[in-house]
Amino acid sequence: MTAKMDSGDGSGQAKARANRWAFAALLGGNIALSLGAMLVRLADDVGPTASAFWRMTLALPLLLLFAWRESGGRIPPRRAVMVAAAAGIFFALDLAAWHVGILNTKIANATLFGNCASLLLVLWGIFLTRELPRGWQALAILLAFAGSALLMGQSYELSPAYLAGDLLSLLAGMLYTGYVILMKQVRGTLEPWTALTIASAVCVPLLLAVAVALGEPVMPGDWTPLILLALTSQIVGQGLMIWSLPRFTPLVIGLTLLVQPAVAALAGWLMFGERLGPIDLFGGMLVGAALVLIRLPSRRMAPI
Repeated sequence: MTAKMDSGDGSGQAKARANRWAFAALLGGNIALSLGAMLVRLADDVGPTASAFWRMTLALPLLLLFAWRESGGRIPPRRAVMVAAAAGIFFALDLAAWHVGILNTKIANATLFGNCASLLLVLWGIFLTRELPRGWQALAILLAFAGSALLMGQSYELSPAYLAGDLLSLLAGMLYTGYVILMKQVRGTLEPWTALTIASAVCVPLLLAVAVALGEPVMPGDWTPLILLALTSQIVGQGLMIWSLPRFTPLVIGLTLLVQPAVAALAGWLMFGERLGPIDLFGGMLVGAALVLIRLPSRRMAPI
């Protein structure tokens, strides 16, 4: 009996450690993704959609290598490939809208509106469970969106000059929600690098076609920001996030997306002089507190 109990305790501890690593990966992925807006601005010798095209194209060889090693060269199920490809279409349209939006509004605006997916994923999670969050999870949601509202009130600026960029960023957030939902679904069948490679491969021709149709310059003079964009956003950011997706509910995934506006606001302040004051910092602290609370158990739910 003792041996069985010890074995069970050990299994539980191992699972808790795995969940902690998964949550760290989810946070790390979102932090890496938050640098994308800054790098798109720095890649100013190509068009915004062209920078998204290079993000995918430069990352694809590494993704193919990782996917090959992960799958052992086995062909994935056709239905799973179709779902991942559909996710890639959503992702390509998301990137096209968001990258154009970034250049027509503030970094904080683009990141905040682009992450309306956080709210949509929380609502999606409520729809799936047919139950409103309670306990620590309810408090975490309140703190997360209160913190984001403070960040929006300080870093966000409502201006006719930013309207087109804000609307494109909002559209991007809606498309990104579809991408995350489809990728979470397909991760039950495909390993992370395989799923990400299929979605990324679909993005490449779509983004190139949009860039050419918009008459954007495609060939860069300075490859540095594009290489960094591919590594930070596509390899590290998306890689960590897609790996961790099946381990969490849409609610948790949605709340962790709110890390991106906080980090992007900081990047905008450091790199482009976009003001960041005490209220911004307090808003970021509220988002951080929400991410701690979402890991605590509710009376009716097990710890995440």
